Amino acid sequence: MPRYHFTNSLAVIVSVLCACAKEVPLVEVKGECADAYQAQLCTWARMQGTTVVSVGLTVPTASIENAPDDQPMVWPPAITATLRMPESAQQQAGLTELTVFWEAHGHPPGPYLTPHFDFHFYTISPAERAAIDCTDETKPSVMPAGYSLPDVILPPPMADMAGVSTLIGLCVEQMGMHSLLTSELESTDTFRGSMVIGYYHGTPIFIEPMLTRSLLLEKRSFDLPIPSIPGMTGAYPRTFQAEYDAQQQVYNFVFSDIGLGA
Repeated sequence: MPRYHFTNSLAVIVSVLCACAKEVPLVEVKGECADAYQAQLCTWARMQGTTVVSVGLTVPTASIENAPDDQPMVWPPAITATLRMPESAQQQAGLTELTVFWEAHGHPPGPYLTPHFDFHFYTISPAERAAIDCTDETKPSVMPAGYSLPDVILPPPMADMAGVSTLIGLCVEQMGMHSLLTSELESTDTFRGSMVIGYYHGTPIFIEPMLTRSLLLEKRSFDLPIPSIPGMTGAYPRTFQAEYDAQQQVYNFVFSDIGLGA
């Protein structure tokens, strides 16, 4: 009989400890914030204990609504905002820095000639990103399934500004090369939202949700698939969701399902 009570008590203690272990709170760690069109964009990481569960960016709809309908053409394109990701996100999720661009008229090739935002989430250091000059024309030996890395002929005004007639691999200084979905490149339809994978020196360096203003102004949640990225050796997220918060009037761009590359 005493042995029965001891075993039963031990089982209760183990159950309580297991329950406590499962109840580790989810804590949001703040990253950097930056002004963008009369609102603030902010990066963050959501952690459970010492583990990063997801990383992302908060984008107020005011920033989207206040983006100008026109802007002067400059080369390289003007950065709207630059933000560092939280240290924990850099270490565990592989994302280091975010650059945001507002393309009031879109950019070539054809399907992307519509007002949209480019959100480049980098896996390299800010210094490496700033040093990209597109003189290295090396392309990756293997691409994500369904992706292409096009050479884009620029219209004369852009060619004069860029000093080149063709962007090899759609490479832009201080950004890198841009691989795009082949189905979009071959389509005559205007895109709405797409996941771009960026490269330089033949290796992947950024993951970019490219999103039209019209899509974002619908003020509803959506997701975009992140492909398996050959050559991405560190940790990177496999899932992207844009979660719309109607009460706060913001989007939370959430990268999750973080794992190591091949």
